[in-house]
Amino acid sequence: MSDSRPLPSDPAAPAVLAIDVGGTHVKMLLNGSQERRRFASGPAMTPQAMAAGVTELLGGWRPTAVSVGVPAMILAGRVVHEPVNLGPGWVGFDFGGAFGLPTRVVNDAAMQALGSYEGGRMLFLGLGTGLGSAMIVDGILEPMELGHLPFRKATYEDYVGQRGLDRLGTKRWRKAVQATVETLAAALEPEYVVLGGGNAVRLAELPDGARLGRNADAFLGGFRLWAERPSGGSALDPGSVPAAVAGDERVGGLGAP
Repeated sequence: MSDSRPLPSDPAAPAVLAIDVGGTHVKMLLNGSQERRRFASGPAMTPQAMAAGVTELLGGWRPTAVSVGVPAMILAGRVVHEPVNLGPGWVGFDFGGAFGLPTRVVNDAAMQALGSYEGGRMLFLGLGTGLGSAMIVDGILEPMELGHLPFRKATYEDYVGQRGLDRLGTKRWRKAVQATVETLAAALEPEYVVLGGGNAVRLAELPDGARLGRNADAFLGGFRLWAERPSGGSALDPGSVPAAVAGDERVGGLGAP
């Protein structure tokens, strides 16, 4: 099912280039643009190849800052564990140096969660190549790794990620998603659950208390990382952008004449 709604933007943010690194594609959008660009990724994708692909597709875009969502654990703006579904070299990679711009790096599920947040206690689950997860409680973001927790005979990710969909088929995969949402929601007690990721549209019906996210929300989350509100705080007021999304500060680079 296609989404005809306009792509998101954030007038409180500068010309941010938001990059969503996935297991099958790298997607990118400049704040204020209505043209989403992408190229293939996959299990051999290195950060160097990702940065080169972004630069090649930049065209006339002139970003002043960059946000990167990576499917891996991020601490203090750095990848600390290699992504399961991508190539090597992400740990310790200098994203700011590669782009030559102020850059903030965040877990990809956390970035989409930022763009999906509407206040209160929200649990985000990304149904894609794997299972992304994050929680925001009263404006405080907590990236999570729930997909690697034990579930049935393997892990949640093995059942509701792409491998699970391929192995189980759509009908049994949907039941596994239902069980996953019910179990995690019971444990974490969110006010609502947002189901995002590329496979969320395959659900015939949504679990109680859940709503369907939008893949483009990842771009909005990337913009919000740089947004300045009238109060002087971040997009998640009250509170501020957590250390987990702080990144490198660089000048010049991508899009510079």
